[in-house]
Amino acid sequence: MREDTIAAISTAYGEGGIGIIRVSGDEAFDVVQKIFTGKLREREMVYGHIFDEKTGETIDEVMVCCFKGPKSYTAEDVCEIQCHGSVVSLKKILSLTLEKGARLAEPGEFTKRAFLNGRLDLSQAEAVIDLIKAKTDRTFEVALDQLRGGFSEKIRGLRQRLVDVLVDLTVNIDYPDEDIEEVTYEKLQKGLESLCSDIAGLLDTADTGRIMREGLRISIIGKPNVGKSSLMNALLKESRAIVTAIPGTTRDVIEEGLSIGGIPVILTDTAGIRKTDDTIEKIGIEKSKEAFNKADLIIFIADLSRELEEEDKEILEAARGRKVICLMNKSDLDRKLDEASLREALPEAVFIEASVAKDEGISELESTIKNMVYGGEVSQGSSLIVTNARHEALLKEAYKSLKDAAAMVEMGEPLELIEIDVNQAYSSLGLIIGEEVGDDIINEVFKRFCLGK
Repeated sequence: MREDTIAAISTAYGEGGIGIIRVSGDEAFDVVQKIFTGKLREREMVYGHIFDEKTGETIDEVMVCCFKGPKSYTAEDVCEIQCHGSVVSLKKILSLTLEKGARLAEPGEFTKRAFLNGRLDLSQAEAVIDLIKAKTDRTFEVALDQLRGGFSEKIRGLRQRLVDVLVDLTVNIDYPDEDIEEVTYEKLQKGLESLCSDIAGLLDTADTGRIMREGLRISIIGKPNVGKSSLMNALLKESRAIVTAIPGTTRDVIEEGLSIGGIPVILTDTAGIRKTDDTIEKIGIEKSKEAFNKADLIIFIADLSRELEEEDKEILEAARGRKVICLMNKSDLDRKLDEASLREALPEAVFIEASVAKDEGISELESTIKNMVYGGEVSQGSSLIVTNARHEALLKEAYKSLKDAAAMVEMGEPLELIEIDVNQAYSSLGLIIGEEVGDDIINEVFKRFCLGK
């Protein structure tokens, strides 16, 4: 496959100021030179025109830049043709490259070649996807650090420590009578516990990583007229939901995306949960309950100016055991709410007083959401966050293998048995960076990429 020269449109489909066609492979320079009027020069932007020699037609006015491998994205010879961002121009130029000997690249094949040619390891290649899909500054920073190799370096460090353990084990197994420092079970236990602790630290970031990758699903719930739609508008900083004093105004689930402290958030404003005979409102309430069940975080809004009612109590009962922020709204009005009963009903919730109408308590709410995501354990400046589900599963496998090895050390089992689990942990970590990975996993990773990348 790597002997082929491949081509694809690398910019997003649609109108734009500039469009790029990328060509990579041993014949990349020849393919492009056959359709380009200028003289290609390495690492220089060359002005010219793309033409069709069969018809004599000039296709577009372009700039072309060439990179000689291995100093290119794919570590192969690469040419990038920058044309006007017209779909027509892009398709015609791509067709000409295919006519001159290139073939259409598969999804992710440029990055796949970068991996196969040793320019990126597998976790760095996966970071490219995260970089492209990043929706906030924070997710972009984490993906960029992983692309630079920060996460890979950590995994390689763990593997090197496992190599040291395996060397000691092998020496004592294979040469028991030699004058070599014997591996004591105490020393082995300390080494394994230290490795388990470091892997557990990475796994502790996985929930944060999942949220940064997929978005934090927040559902705003409460009875009618407590300020749910007003809160959504305040967080979005725009009038997205209709706000009136009429109960039942919101009859459907409204979902919007936003960023809170660099965390991608999927915010859902639900219909007020209450008993009603209105058929349409009933449907909205059922959808509200579905959104409630899917949410990572619940914002329950209580009205300080009204006493707790049966509708409040039903919602509170459903919220038990969930991650909840209780926003006590309308703090600017006379208080009638029994706060003690509310706190007793949600003992593990975070309570915030607010007046959404006066924009009070919103900043505190945003800070609380951010702190709950990071859990106080992951520094917001840290980029060593596990954002990939495949990495998380392999780290769990490595952790289990090392825990099993540590348990056998504690029981004084033979070193040969302990070595098996340590080797398994070493292999699991190797799969993360692609040092011990098969074609099936490589293909599964790269098929999630877009064409041209």
